[in-house]
Amino acid sequence: MDGSGQYNPRTVEEVFRDFKGRRAGMIKALTTDVEEFYQQCDPEKENLCLYGFPTEQWEVNLPAEEVPPELPEPALGINFARDGMQEKDWLALVAVHSDAWLLAVAFYFGARFGFDKADRKRLFNMINDLPSIFEVVTGNAKKQAKDKSAASNHSSNKSKPNSKARGPEPQGKNGKPKDEEEEGLEEEEEEDEHGDTLCGACGENYGTDEFWICCDICERWFHGKCVKITPARAEHIKQYKCPSCSSNKRVRP
Repeated sequence: MDGSGQYNPRTVEEVFRDFKGRRAGMIKALTTDVEEFYQQCDPEKENLCLYGFPTEQWEVNLPAEEVPPELPEPALGINFARDGMQEKDWLALVAVHSDAWLLAVAFYFGARFGFDKADRKRLFNMINDLPSIFEVVTGNAKKQAKDKSAASNHSSNKSKPNSKARGPEPQGKNGKPKDEEEEGLEEEEEEDEHGDTLCGACGENYGTDEFWICCDICERWFHGKCVKITPARAEHIKQYKCPSCSSNKRVRP
């Protein structure tokens, strides 16, 4: 069920790259691909697991038949709880188990290839620098506070501008041209303010050279490329809803 053939990461950097790929795939399942993920987790089916692959892909499937399996297995039966709780709570539950599985796989490789104390510590620190899947899916208090601050300060401009694609004469909020010094100060303030803001889809940090858009419902920010929104399309969106918030509008039987 590894999905990576004979691939076995042997160094700290290789294991971390494997971790990031699997993590990215599982985040996709729980955010941008949440509609498809929901449909695949049919409670009428047998015990199902959510797998993430090093190729940044995900899969819902039955557990491996071999005992013991080649790799640690994800949580069984995630599909059984789908209709017994609120969708956001169910997704958060799957996210928690996904985080546990990712750590299990990473340290399985570490044990298998003899990582010493220093290597294990370095691997954990690299992993810990990334937000957990649970944090990406649900957001933590600190992150939510930053997002709300970002949303209120940019309510007049819902999507974050791409500083490399500005017009020839930047405009202030009152419509008057800004001088270069004022423009530079605003860029520095924006970079400081949003430096720790994380994309609700991929979990990566904000960059001033990237196009971002904010969900008007949960107030989380997303890379335009992660939610397939271009700057031109954003201009015509009166109220943007991210994939998770859009899926919450579905009517349950």
